[in-house]
Amino acid sequence: MTPAAQPADTHCPYCSLQCGMRLRRIVSAPPEESRSGDPEESRPGGPEPYGRPGVVVEERPDFPVNRGALCGKGRSAASVLAPGARLTAPLVRDPRTGRLRDASWDEALERAADGLADAAARYGRDAAGVFGGGGLTNEKAYLLGKFARVVLRTANIDYNGRFCMSSAAAAQRAAFGLDRGLPFPLADIGRTGCLILVGGNPADTMPPAMRYFRAQQTAGGRLVVVDPRRTRTAETADLHLRPAPGTDLALALGLLHLVVAEGRVDEEFVAVRTTGWEAARAAAMAHWPERAERITGVPVAAMRRAVEMFCDAPSGMVLTARGGEQHSKGVDTVGAWINLCLAAGKAGRPFSGYGCLTGQGNGQGGREHGQKADQLPGYRSITDPAARAHVAGVWGVDPDTLPGPGRSAYELLDTLGTDGGVRALLLMGSNPVVSAPHASHVTERLRALDCLVVCDIVRSETAELADVVLPTAQWAEEEGTMTNLEGRVILRRPALDPPPGVRTDLAVLHGLAERLGVEKGFPTAAEEVFEELREASAGGQADYSGISYARIRAEDGVFWPCPRADVGRPRHPGTPRLFLDRFATPDGRARFADVSHRPAAEEPDADYPLRLTTGRVLAHYQSGAQTRRTPELVRAAPGPFVELHPRLAARLGIADGDRLTVTSRRGRVTAPAVVTDRIRPDTVFMPFHWSGPGRANTLTNPALDPVSRMPEFKVCAVRVEAAGEGR
Repeated sequence: MTPAAQPADTHCPYCSLQCGMRLRRIVSAPPEESRSGDPEESRPGGPEPYGRPGVVVEERPDFPVNRGALCGKGRSAASVLAPGARLTAPLVRDPRTGRLRDASWDEALERAADGLADAAARYGRDAAGVFGGGGLTNEKAYLLGKFARVVLRTANIDYNGRFCMSSAAAAQRAAFGLDRGLPFPLADIGRTGCLILVGGNPADTMPPAMRYFRAQQTAGGRLVVVDPRRTRTAETADLHLRPAPGTDLALALGLLHLVVAEGRVDEEFVAVRTTGWEAARAAAMAHWPERAERITGVPVAAMRRAVEMFCDAPSGMVLTARGGEQHSKGVDTVGAWINLCLAAGKAGRPFSGYGCLTGQGNGQGGREHGQKADQLPGYRSITDPAARAHVAGVWGVDPDTLPGPGRSAYELLDTLGTDGGVRALLLMGSNPVVSAPHASHVTERLRALDCLVVCDIVRSETAELADVVLPTAQWAEEEGTMTNLEGRVILRRPALDPPPGVRTDLAVLHGLAERLGVEKGFPTAAEEVFEELREASAGGQADYSGISYARIRAEDGVFWPCPRADVGRPRHPGTPRLFLDRFATPDGRARFADVSHRPAAEEPDADYPLRLTTGRVLAHYQSGAQTRRTPELVRAAPGPFVELHPRLAARLGIADGDRLTVTSRRGRVTAPAVVTDRIRPDTVFMPFHWSGPGRANTLTNPALDPVSRMPEFKVCAVRVEAAGEGR
């Protein structure tokens, strides 16, 4: 194994940790059989580096977030760079055969541009739509939003991050005036006195982060995990609360009731640094502990113990993840957990506060710079005249030509191919055939489009439906910035060139814009795009104007907000910790949320007596489009399954490994049973990484949160039967 070039320091292509790694080009790669199939976290001194022919992944101990540790997904990330795993030529659908065939770039781009232009000409500008992704770099997300609003001039742009962090984002903005996943560095978790983790399983979803949870407990801190399943993370907790799916809001209110009733409110903090306490207090007092126990199934004694741990600690945090957020009341649920922090005085102080464990690789940056239906770069509102004027000035267009807010992600997908809906869609970095709720309906809507253009690195399930498929470069083949869950802006650096026939997403947008009559303003060089993004974000809440590629390289990332310094003044240091002096509201005070429990959009009944909840497994990531093409990860987790409690299995006459049919009001799926006491007896669990007959999102409910427009992925009513019994 002979080195062929200097190594490139870059970042993992998967979750929001954006772990640092080093890529080294080689003459020959280790053979397949020498590669580790262990998906667990590795540490310095662990398994040997490996990768596809041409590049290997090595540890990078100097990056402060993961300090060299990589999970199995990160260690095997180079596998998808192999030619056999990825797209290497454009595809177009042959009208004679109905099949996708190879095409030249000119033909593919012409077909794509013509499809978008024809829809706009026949049905109006909003009939051309754009759907982005939370894994796109900041530069791509920024240019995608600009493409929608300047080239297509459509209001209909949104992204799959709406399915991930939108409820937490809305609740944070309401409470604090600003949304950043964590308002403190990840390392601060290791120094807090008590941590309540709601609906998150980082031991499986971001294993290198577990070092901070272990450090917290080693230092004497307490960990409380709220999850209906006994996950690998819950097994490490000092206290595990197991509410029924869809009842986290009632649990948070019950805990706040106890804080009040036991005289544990930090009255000085509430008086000096918050507003809205009286209404929030009254709502909590209507959720007495016994009522919360009846709703959630969590014993009052366990609730009292959680309140004691949290309030007695000198500092404390509440972190939520998708388990607490992906609900039709997700914003209110997060607001209730923020209320708990505020009432206890555990916010706006060192090693304390509320945070969201952002999921996707650029879930944070992806929602800051313009690919959301209601936002412009810098986290500006698209309805704010001053924001529109600033961004239009950077783009060199009349503010009046910028469209207003469009439909949210599921609402956009729900209108595809309909009268008044989107008729031609440019989709970049997403796989909604697998990842969207009520996925069979979304698949039908994608099929109904006049033209579907998909930009992807692999031939995903969504790409299979496309009229045009454009193969794009991967993380190891291009430059660009990402913003991790801490708000740290980091830089991906290329280790090798894309294969012949593959272009970057920026080059795709340039080629489409040119064919649609806009020849300037869509650079193909990432740093040039970032320089424009800096100007567009200047003065906004997510101000990147003081950040440069050179500075990121020198500092291993810069925390936003980081405004440009005035002439003669020292440069801004970045903002690792928010809210220590004041919150980002007009009066500097945090706002309590006036919220009350309400049922899930769909509760169990006689026909559908069980609750289904969904989530991830250790070996796979999101829709699985990449990890299901990685042999060692497939060996670790080869397919979908249904997790159910032994008591439920006995009642149904089901043994471990039997094939089950799970049915909701939206469809049915089939997968093997995993009988385990890790799950509640009234609940079944399915991972959502797979398509086909085991696609969990065939079942899920698209009921939307009224504020965030987040679908209710985490709970719906189902029945379970041995496969073949059916009704």
